[in-house]
Amino acid sequence: MPGTQQDNPHKRDARPEFWQLSMRCCQLAGAVDVAFFFIFLLLGSPILAWVNVISVAMYVYAYRAFAQRRNRLAIMLIRTEVLVHAGLGTVLVGWESGFHYFLLMFIPALFVTMRARSAWILVACMWAYYVSLDALMWYIEPLQPISSNALLAVHVFNLTVVFGMFSYLSLFYVNTVTRAHKRLARMATTDSLTSLFNRRHIIALTEKELARHHRRPSNLTFMLMDVDHFKQINDQYGHDVGDRVLGGVSQVLKDSMREQDFIGRWGGEEFLAVLPGADIEQAAASAERIRKAIEVLVVESDGKRISVTISIGITQYRAEELLSNAIARADHALYEGKSAGRNRVEVTLI
Repeated sequence: MPGTQQDNPHKRDARPEFWQLSMRCCQLAGAVDVAFFFIFLLLGSPILAWVNVISVAMYVYAYRAFAQRRNRLAIMLIRTEVLVHAGLGTVLVGWESGFHYFLLMFIPALFVTMRARSAWILVACMWAYYVSLDALMWYIEPLQPISSNALLAVHVFNLTVVFGMFSYLSLFYVNTVTRAHKRLARMATTDSLTSLFNRRHIIALTEKELARHHRRPSNLTFMLMDVDHFKQINDQYGHDVGDRVLGGVSQVLKDSMREQDFIGRWGGEEFLAVLPGADIEQAAASAERIRKAIEVLVVESDGKRISVTISIGITQYRAEELLSNAIARADHALYEGKSAGRNRVEVTLI
């Protein structure tokens, strides 16, 4: 069962999904114990029936403890319930009942939530308890035996519950790992401030595009863009406002790109867009739309309305040239635009 991590608010906050799963498992385990209460009443085993009432109460209390972030108490309740319930069920009804299967539920939870050394120590203790219980049942008869058919039914029920819980935990683990990988991939490829691709990833994407271009040549255009007088914005309004300006500009750029285009933050207030299949005229028209959209962009801060402009340099990729050469040519066009007064689009082919 889940619930093997020590009570630590920082750890709890770091694993919100695990603790939500633990609360959900409390609900499921409580529902299973309610079913067991009626099953054992029908089978004529009142001791086990009322044991399940206590188990339900313990899971309810553990659920409330998790909700209140009293994790150590919740863990202790779950651990005690599973250990005692599994042992008592086995001693009263017999090893064939399958109550011992529930002890195995601890193993994956231990390794997911604890350091390896601590987990191995507790697994060793669990193994000793499990083997001792098995050995004990070789020498004693069940204290409250039930019919063979009823024993088979209990065994199948326990096996089904454990299969279901293991499947649920496995699905949780896979989903968690998948989300973590996506999160890491986003962090590795995305600029945190602008949510555009970062420089490293835009280079990787462009190199892939160049490889396709070499196999099957087509138009490929680069646009290098720079926010005009950005240092003055930072100096006058502060870096927080500057960051908001970059965020607003980035959103306009993202919305202005075609589906096949890709754009990233090249550095500071510079952005690089790569337009596969676009010739110079198409790129210039797109750049002009972007320039006009930025020109009317207004960022509000503390009652102040801040407007910005952008300069754009455009060039077209030449067959077999280095990527750095093409970007240097776009940078030269951008410099020409800055020198000519900013807030303009410049194209260069040389």
